[in-house]
Amino acid sequence: MGALTRTRRASKFAGLAAGLAAVSLVAFAACGGDDSKDTSPTKPAGGATAAATAAATKAAGTADYSSLSGNVVIDGSSTVGPIAEAAAEEFGKVSKVKVSVGISGTGGGFEKFCKGETDISDASRPIKDTEKTACQDGGIEFVELKVGVDGLTVVANPQNTWASCLTWSQMRKIFDEGSAVNNWNQVDPSFPDQALKIYSPGADSGTFDFFTEEINGKVDKFRNDSGVTFSEDDNVLVQGVQRDKGAIGYFGYAYFIENEAKLKALEVDKDQDAKATPVAADKRKGCIGPSDKTVLDNSYSLSRPLFMYVNKKSLAKPQVKGFLQFVLTNPALVSDVGYVQVPDAEYTAGLAKLNAN
Repeated sequence: MGALTRTRRASKFAGLAAGLAAVSLVAFAACGGDDSKDTSPTKPAGGATAAATAAATKAAGTADYSSLSGNVVIDGSSTVGPIAEAAAEEFGKVSKVKVSVGISGTGGGFEKFCKGETDISDASRPIKDTEKTACQDGGIEFVELKVGVDGLTVVANPQNTWASCLTWSQMRKIFDEGSAVNNWNQVDPSFPDQALKIYSPGADSGTFDFFTEEINGKVDKFRNDSGVTFSEDDNVLVQGVQRDKGAIGYFGYAYFIENEAKLKALEVDKDQDAKATPVAADKRKGCIGPSDKTVLDNSYSLSRPLFMYVNKKSLAKPQVKGFLQFVLTNPALVSDVGYVQVPDAEYTAGLAKLNAN
């Protein structure tokens, strides 16, 4: 498969804005035939030699998918959604498989997945213990695949000339449960008298889970007042920050990259941990912004892995296994939509997991 273009990436995000609501399904491909259903980044199965896994990678990368048909159903993270959607479109060009992609959020996706309603669940965080229990209760066994890395990006309006970097303690002051901060000069007295408006993913979002735990010390611990706009659709958040001079928001790196002319990414400085314990001076990294390099080497403190979870029963369907092989052997899909590819060894490890099931 050739490199995907930025032009196609732009149209893809426009498609997400127009067609992917929380309950929507976007289908790609030629014809369908059989039955099936869902898409996201992990280490080789035990006993596999380097030569064997390399051979498996090569074989999957040159596979002929033209005989595959049927359906694959995906739901979950809006962050991972663009990867799944891009893969669905490209896979439809080399197979007859119909892939549907929903974006009900990581938590919403796992609810469906653990009920057996989807084949693949996109996730911007690891599955929780409570979700594992729900899957066990539903008789669902799964395989976790790491498909990329994201740098959750804190953004402001481009007219914001006063803030270039925020510390963990400043962000907690803004976003924590019970916060009454509604003006930038309450964050830092050197900042101007400018009303502050927050744009945040909703509670079903893995992005929300990751951010609240990292910044406020507990999942779901977040202010809930008239100064906050919540949405599961990251494009709504982008548009909100873009329109409001005093806005601040956060979402996946890809949504920032796609809209970087309209937004300002803030650097972050981890001066304290999730328990509000100060970070030792020799461990503190200082102000660092998101980039492919800082996200991959984890120097950017809001880096996080992106996953796809697949129902083991669904792997018995050739179209589901074929789709995931396609994803793992075409990592350019990840970078094309604005995220960061993991090292090749991670994709090889994922293929080994698929082949072991």
